[in-house]
Amino acid sequence: MIDRPMYVDKIMAYADTPFVKVLTGVRRCGKSTILKMIMEKLQTERHISPDRIVSCRYDSMEYEDMTATQMFARLKEKLSTEGKTYLFLDEVQEIDGWEKVVNSLLSDYDVDLYVTGSNSRMMSSEISTYLTGRYISFRIFPLSFSEYLNFKESYDAVGDPKSELAEYVRLGGFPATHLQKYSQDEIYTIVRDIYNSTIYSDIVKRNQIRKIDQLERVVKYTFQNVGNTFSAKTISDYLKSERRALDNETVYSYLEKLEKAYLLHRCSRYDLQGKEILKTQEKFYLADSALRYSVLGYNADSVAASLENIVYLELCRRGYTVHIGKTRDGEIDFVATRQNEKIYVQVTQQIHSENTEKREYGRLLEIRDNYPKYVLRTDEFAGGNYEGIKTMHIADFLLSTEY
Repeated sequence: MIDRPMYVDKIMAYADTPFVKVLTGVRRCGKSTILKMIMEKLQTERHISPDRIVSCRYDSMEYEDMTATQMFARLKEKLSTEGKTYLFLDEVQEIDGWEKVVNSLLSDYDVDLYVTGSNSRMMSSEISTYLTGRYISFRIFPLSFSEYLNFKESYDAVGDPKSELAEYVRLGGFPATHLQKYSQDEIYTIVRDIYNSTIYSDIVKRNQIRKIDQLERVVKYTFQNVGNTFSAKTISDYLKSERRALDNETVYSYLEKLEKAYLLHRCSRYDLQGKEILKTQEKFYLADSALRYSVLGYNADSVAASLENIVYLELCRRGYTVHIGKTRDGEIDFVATRQNEKIYVQVTQQIHSENTEKREYGRLLEIRDNYPKYVLRTDEFAGGNYEGIKTMHIADFLLSTEY
């Protein structure tokens, strides 16, 4: 196992506290492996006996058709009589009523609880009802650029970060695709399997969707339009033009389900003048850039949108709340806030002309505050500062520790 301290260290800080540690994220982003790392650390660093560590993976056939009552009885049997029991419950959303089980264990027994799930109903009203103030959630993402380089280092030579970024854009960051050297086709086969299992298990089966072809058309539209603003109505109108009628409500419902399965991230627009979040024309970003290429095929023309997607995910990974900034005359790609911090970010693959340069920098110059402002690009540029705006290569930004 290749360590992922960005997550393990944060979660370990809450070991032996009276909180349920809830790990959520898209399928195969590494949640189960992170649980194993925590189990290992408990044994090696805190000298917890393996007899006091209980691990169950609820997407296994062993637990198919299990009820919450049966789950509780089975776990109760496994509790240690020699002190605190450390319970690791993986893909727990497969058991209806798991929240009651966790609440009962937490209330009545000496346990330290860790749970994972691949659907955002993990954060639904049920968990809020039963575990209010008693859980801490950790959002797990596929590999960051920095983690990708660490993984690659274990089986291949790592080149200059700027050239490696092109590979990262193309191949994505699902951990399973970077445990050894795979070809691009092999990686896309693995990612397609992740995509299919998410669509059919987490969306179609769970929501009893019959018109799968309609759902797939909505998926393909969102994948093709990463980085573009659109609405449910935009998709509905497009499908009508293709003679595939689908009403706004159905499109909105599909988008919501794709979000809940963590395949899509919704990014709302924020009016920088009116200081309010706008309800229309949002953007959607993918859980990983390889999802687009595994489903639609690789296209060099989509790299600019994928770079924007990667920067968005990195900001989220670092704990920022991210919006698109609406200015009087245009948009700032990202306005990212974290407690009292704020940064503004423009992402561009390359700047070909003086007009493009004025557009990318000019929108940031319109903002009259002292928060850091960045233009991120992948081409060659002279100097790192333009009237107080910092210019960085996207690879350097992704690896930076200064923001």
